[in-house]
Amino acid sequence: MCHPTDSRPPGVANPGEVAEHGLVELTASDGTVFHAYRALPAEPNGRSVVIIPDVRGVHPYYQDLAQRFAEAGFAAAAIDYYGRTAGLGDRDDDFPWSEHFPKLDPAEIALDVKAAADHLAEVAPGPVFSVGFCFGGSQSWRLSAGGLGLAGAIGFYGAPGLVEDVIDDISAPLLLLIAGSDVATPQEDFTAFAGKLGDAGKDFDMKVYEGAPHSFFDRGFAEWKDACADAWTRIEEFTTRHAAA
Repeated sequence: MCHPTDSRPPGVANPGEVAEHGLVELTASDGTVFHAYRALPAEPNGRSVVIIPDVRGVHPYYQDLAQRFAEAGFAAAAIDYYGRTAGLGDRDDDFPWSEHFPKLDPAEIALDVKAAADHLAEVAPGPVFSVGFCFGGSQSWRLSAGGLGLAGAIGFYGAPGLVEDVIDDISAPLLLLIAGSDVATPQEDFTAFAGKLGDAGKDFDMKVYEGAPHSFFDRGFAEWKDACADAWTRIEEFTTRHAAA
């Protein structure tokens, strides 16, 4: 898994109020009913994010993260991967995600992201971005080639090998937020990925946080608080720029 079970996301500078938050049931186009954790801001900025989690699904970390995005003015929904195999239910530390993870299909993840994006567009009209972490970071970048109409795709950590087969089809801009000391994926893989994106003429930004470990985006890591603040700033700038586009 990406983050320790007791980790929680860092907050934004000058947070606003959250108007409402909680689990909602969504239905994908194949009929699958799944949970998403939705948070809506009291003062919307006109942008929305679908949060694509690590392998644990809609774990409390991502429920908190949806609220942090709402505090930044975004309408947010963190999806759960496991509606097809585990039904509705808690994805806390006792959830046996490792039994269900091998059954995930990127095409079905895309259906769930589409359902969440459509839901957000209904409740908070405006451009929708994806943001993912670890496995979800890879899926976020991958969905930029999925024809979902995303305004942009943001990923923390991620694995380029899960994306390279769709590089030619990428149509939405990418933001890559990379841990410089990621033990899960060698830096050479990210360097090669950036080269392939550039060669293909794709619109992307990449920031490597030198020395930062995998899962540095954690309010418990005091030594990485500046990196976390910078990541929030880059998300704000990226989404503002591409929302205007």
